[in-house]
Amino acid sequence: MTSIEQLEAITDSIQTYFDAANAARDDALQRSRLLIRVCSRAIRATHREEWDEAQKLLTKARTAAHELSHGVRDYPDLYHAGYTQDALKEYVEAELAYAFIRDLPLPAPDELEVEGNTWLNGLAEAATELRRRILDITRHGHNPESERLLGQMDDIYSLLVTFDYNDGITKGLRRRTDTLRAVLERTRGDLSTAYRQAQLQQALENLEAKLSES
Repeated sequence: MTSIEQLEAITDSIQTYFDAANAARDDALQRSRLLIRVCSRAIRATHREEWDEAQKLLTKARTAAHELSHGVRDYPDLYHAGYTQDALKEYVEAELAYAFIRDLPLPAPDELEVEGNTWLNGLAEAATELRRRILDITRHGHNPESERLLGQMDDIYSLLVTFDYNDGITKGLRRRTDTLRAVLERTRGDLSTAYRQAQLQQALENLEAKLSES
């Protein structure tokens, strides 16, 4: 084989790989967008207490996440690309938010087929979703469930701050943990205000009842 024939054989092999990688990338982009849409719908259904619909959407998301990961398993750069990991993070968020709100066991990283840093980032975002649930509950009056969820937010934050590693390892976890801290403090303040208002309302009602009796 001449040198030019060797060169052509090598470049043909590289081009074949590039063609396959490019096809895998296009497929991953589409699957990522699909997964994010399904997860968004699952979280919305969870907040609306449409439990059956949420479970159906989570099942669909689980299949989509599996297909996304396995579609790029031969291309590490594509697996670790931002769009792939962002979609998988959204999937973790949807699964964990549902588990927290329903007070169910949490699915571990290996069960969701994601890496540890992706799971932790999804955990941080799932915790911020609990604020919406707490506010929804609080609008109907003080409820022990809101205290349970606030306690979970606090526990999650306390755990996440212990992961003091380089951002190259945690992939943005520190920023999301800082965001969670702000959301936690704001939620705690809102819940305290709602509790004081409920106490004041009860006191006024008690006073009104006494005055009407006299």
